[in-house]
Amino acid sequence: MQTHSDISPVTVREVGLRDGLQSLARTLPTEHKLDWLRAAHAAGLREIEVGSFVPARLLPQLADTAELVAVARTLPGLTTSVLVPNLRGAQAALDSGADLMLLPLSASHAHSLANLRKTPDEVIAEIGRIRALRDASGSRCVLEVGLSTAFGCTIQGRVDEDEVIRLLQAALDAGAERVGLADTVGYADPLQVARVFERGFAAVGDRLTCGHFHDTRGLGMANVYAAWQIGVRRFDACLAGIGGCPHAPGASGNVSTEDVAYLFASMGVPTGLDFDALIALRQRVAQWLDGEPLHGSLWRAGLPKTLLTA
Repeated sequence: MQTHSDISPVTVREVGLRDGLQSLARTLPTEHKLDWLRAAHAAGLREIEVGSFVPARLLPQLADTAELVAVARTLPGLTTSVLVPNLRGAQAALDSGADLMLLPLSASHAHSLANLRKTPDEVIAEIGRIRALRDASGSRCVLEVGLSTAFGCTIQGRVDEDEVIRLLQAALDAGAERVGLADTVGYADPLQVARVFERGFAAVGDRLTCGHFHDTRGLGMANVYAAWQIGVRRFDACLAGIGGCPHAPGASGNVSTEDVAYLFASMGVPTGLDFDALIALRQRVAQWLDGEPLHGSLWRAGLPKTLLTA
């Protein structure tokens, strides 16, 4: 277990442009998305999930993903990440020049069928085909599998931890280079998070690289901290805590980027993020998404005088 003396940097991947916007009925104009992208980069974010290569008829909110990737690739030091649900999407991601493909895999069989219309093992087979496609293309695009519903599911309920570990290993065996664990529906508690990540590290080592948490029931930040204590140094987060899952109606979304940044800053853990720039961007996003529920605490309370941000 890690201690407070371990202050190795933490990477925050901003997922608002994909995970946040896909849950909203409205479609944000591309010009606003590009402003969001550039401002997030200026605030210090060096990994941003800019969209998803899914059919526009299913997610018109993300139909401009290739355009966002093209601009993201011009921003220095930025890892451009996209969600890819299948082989066709993978080809589009390769064509776009994205740096990283996030491939969703559900630990819950019921969620997998509802979300991707495939069993988890059918998705594993597709991951193998995507790896072959990537290799044949000569691309260096990194393949990362996000294991969703790893801590519970609104459809299935309990998800067996042995199955979570089996799927982590199966995804890597099929050709993924990295894996992460996601509390897609906000069911996790800190002890469970610590236990499952500890088992995950024991099984696959440092190829387990990311934690993705939702704050649906108020435990998002506690779960981030629990994963950090076990050794996770990379987390997904979403500006203003927007986002959700189509199979978790009423879910309050992802942990907010600004709150995650504050959590680590309060403990002296570097993230490279600029609080003033994040809060200013949040205010702009709030204007663009007027009427949508936004979340998080830091924007309301502000930074304490005791925090040394230098």
